[in-house]
Amino acid sequence: MAAQPACPVVPVQHLVLPHLRAALKSGAPVVIAALGSSSTWGAMARDIADSYPAELQDDLAALLPDAEISVINRGIGGEDAGREDARMASDVLALRPAVVIWQVGANAAARAESIGHFSALVRKGLRTLRGAHADVILMDNQRSARLLASPDNARINAALARLARQSGVSLFSRDALMRGWARTGAPLDGFLAKDGLHMNDHGYACTAAALAAAMVRAVK
Repeated sequence: MAAQPACPVVPVQHLVLPHLRAALKSGAPVVIAALGSSSTWGAMARDIADSYPAELQDDLAALLPDAEISVINRGIGGEDAGREDARMASDVLALRPAVVIWQVGANAAARAESIGHFSALVRKGLRTLRGAHADVILMDNQRSARLLASPDNARINAALARLARQSGVSLFSRDALMRGWARTGAPLDGFLAKDGLHMNDHGYACTAAALAAAMVRAVK
């Protein structure tokens, strides 16, 4: 297999992760739960080991070699906020994670879901997650042909940014990340699968690398 090209160099996003910092300082094993839909599960990747959660675990192991970190993939294709709210207790909180990364919104944009209804569901989920004493990172939508064709995509991303501010949680913006990639001259098609929606292996790997860099900056 040919080696993947290097990821574009873009500014590191700002995250606030006090629970992760405390867990690492204590030396305890750290669990990170990745909740989401097909973008989390790893749709269109060559293998589940090429999903962003699997890549994130590898990157964090390299950047924080003294820590014991497990990234648990809790992505299920086709789901969005309502179904993810329903399984948070069993699929996420039961893991006792230090960090929950919640990728949400792509299916809402694709299905033209009411922004008000979507926001209410995410707000409910954030209340649940905040009550578990874990750091929460909301992840917004990737820039792909099918999502950019949706008139609701930008509104969904704006709603997620607003909810992150209001709830005091972090936002990791794939939209901003991919805009940064484009500014370096890297063609976005190089990060996207042929279905016009999901990322390819390179896209997942570079997303994980950017997220790992942001998480490490937050704890150091």
